[in-house]
Amino acid sequence: MKTIKFLPLLFLFVLGSCSSVRVATDYDKNVDFANYKSFAFFKPGVDKVEISDLDKRRILNAIDAELTAKGITKSENPDLLVNIFTKSRQQVDVNQFNAGWGYGWGWGWNPWMWGGSSTTVSTSTEGTLYIDLIDAKKKELIWQGEGVGVLTQNLNKKDARIQEFVKKILEKYPPAKK
Repeated sequence: MKTIKFLPLLFLFVLGSCSSVRVATDYDKNVDFANYKSFAFFKPGVDKVEISDLDKRRILNAIDAELTAKGITKSENPDLLVNIFTKSRQQVDVNQFNAGWGYGWGWGWNPWMWGGSSTTVSTSTEGTLYIDLIDAKKKELIWQGEGVGVLTQNLNKKDARIQEFVKKILEKYPPAKK
């Protein structure tokens, strides 16, 4: 009976983990992030990113919106330069389900066993988005956020997925003072 109560929770956890973005950040602990009030995109770095121009524009627009919401303004003479980098890899999941009925218990071959088995193979693409914040005057990396999650090819969900990646990464900026 406890198992039956546990299954819906397990299902929600598995379903939720499929759509989540895992985030990690690193930063220079000697930097006072309150001094950074403006930003611009680091064009030479952004131009090197090997994704479609449409996806690149989606990412840059999402970053622009998130930083603006934090009170950091876009400027021709910025305090911060924003660079991005992406990676992706194909993931293959193989699931096998065996069902059988028959005589006896235990391991091994059972001539009285009937039933069936099924194997499913699914593929997905896992993507990583790095957002680098660079001190514009010193030309030094001061903060880096990394988001990892499953990508979608569904055009209707692509904007939302990219916004989710950027939002989750930039939630960690600026780092909490200790």
